[in-house]
Amino acid sequence: MSLHDTVSAERVHIGFFGLRNAGKSSLVNAVTGQDLALVSPVKGTTTDPVRKAMELLPLGPVVIIDTPGLDDEGELGKMRVQRAQDVLRETDAAVLVTDGTKPLCETETDLLALFRQKDIPYILARNKSDLGLLPCDEAHSIAVSAKTGENVDLLKETLARIAKERVREKPLVSDLVGAGELAVLVTPIDASAPKGRMILPQQQVMRDLLDHGAVFMTCQPETLPRTLSALREKPRLVITDSQAFGRVDRDTPRDIPLTSFSILFARYKGNLARLVEGAKRLSALQTGDRVLISEGCTHHRQCGDIGTEKIPAWVRRFTGTEPEFSFTSGREFPHDLSAYRLIIHCGGCMLGETEMQSRIAEAVSAGVPVVNYGAAIAHMHGVLRRSLEPFGKEFDV
Repeated sequence: MSLHDTVSAERVHIGFFGLRNAGKSSLVNAVTGQDLALVSPVKGTTTDPVRKAMELLPLGPVVIIDTPGLDDEGELGKMRVQRAQDVLRETDAAVLVTDGTKPLCETETDLLALFRQKDIPYILARNKSDLGLLPCDEAHSIAVSAKTGENVDLLKETLARIAKERVREKPLVSDLVGAGELAVLVTPIDASAPKGRMILPQQQVMRDLLDHGAVFMTCQPETLPRTLSALREKPRLVITDSQAFGRVDRDTPRDIPLTSFSILFARYKGNLARLVEGAKRLSALQTGDRVLISEGCTHHRQCGDIGTEKIPAWVRRFTGTEPEFSFTSGREFPHDLSAYRLIIHCGGCMLGETEMQSRIAEAVSAGVPVVNYGAAIAHMHGVLRRSLEPFGKEFDV
């Protein structure tokens, strides 16, 4: 996949971390070959994470993230540090940039320990090698100079190697629909559908099918019966937008496998078994329980929005209770999840696998069940068991 047809969520995310004035932004610019980050002798120039989608050879499409200094001060500084630490949720490979003329401080050694704890492959880039460096016994270190360019290429090559070890090639749907086989995609076109284009999960499923020689037809829920009756042979799989699950289940003969785009993404980026387990907790909700509904994108919400309107309405109808709903979007995700009884998350098409897995892990650590849109909607419409059958695994539903 080339630079231009790789969405950010499918790119390797490389985070650059360090204290203020360690030369972090200068090294980011040296690695990217462009003035991505603002450089100044004034401490704290980088105030928010700066992201750049680019091609980093020999790895390929990546997102480079330059973060605020980890030693920022004051109340605003604490907020900046927290944003830098939040980047770890999405980081596939990390670079800790230090002033190599000074010994590592406690903040830096703590961050290295956090990389190891989170199993994030990392490099300690000891900057300012042109000034002479102190000895260092860190096995993952490279002496570099953002000023002269010394070992910048070595840093890029090492980054490519450790990041590539983290990347796992896995199918989105092509293992379910083989070359020459047919899939029918059910894509509602309503007020919330983007004008003139398909949404990202639909695009990615189509691309995966095309890349592997499969065939697909696309229709709206209203025309599914006519579409199926016009086919000479049964499709290998029907894939629906989750919000149409009820109708599509009724209109799809039982001998045709059925699932949803969101459930495909639960398997692709999340932990399908864990999310299915979370679906069962919907039945335990009581009036007043706090439920977090979280989306990875920041689309403009309209009347009939699935996250803020449809899902809460389905939950109320399914449970017969009145939970208290909270909503987050984009990179916003609470640090303290303990107050919630359940998290209902979108499919995560705009999030990288690392960030989606991090969010699930944080929920598990807090003892809060989590389910994604597809599994939740399927469960509330009584079709969860059927929607999981295409994967050929036994799920306790």
